Amino acid sequence: MNRLTLDLWVGCFVAIGLASLLFLALKVGNLSTASTGATYRLEAKFDNIGSLKVRAPVKTAGVVVGRVAEIGFDAANYVAVVTMKMDGRYKFPRDTFANINTSGLLGEQYVDFEVGGDTEQLQDGDVIKKTQSAVVIEKLISQFLFSKASEDSSKK
Repeated sequence: MNRLTLDLWVGCFVAIGLASLLFLALKVGNLSTASTGATYRLEAKFDNIGSLKVRAPVKTAGVVVGRVAEIGFDAANYVAVVTMKMDGRYKFPRDTFANINTSGLLGEQYVDFEVGGDTEQLQDGDVIKKTQSAVVIEKLISQFLFSKASEDSSKK
């Protein structure tokens, strides 16, 4: 095999390796360019979204059914407005509950849907009325410590 052919094969393998790394990086970062088909938008308003980020998953029963598309602030009501892009294959009842949960103890935050029993379905552009804000670990710890401190002072 001459030098030119060997260089060509090495170049092909390097290009395939770089393309594979790019594909894996996009998959791990949830930034794949392939669309899943038809989508629709839902909104939910929360008092506190914690560290929820754009592109965070929207899950139901542990299955990703959408992504957070946009996070805004409603200055009139002083609440966070989360816009979600939902996979068109999945429809939810109008009385669905949207909660902000954490994966693991200190993991990423995501929106979790608790499905209701209404016969009417949420449509494109609807607002989810029932929401539960994120639990902020720091606030829970400070409340626990404060209650322990007040307990100790009342015993004296």
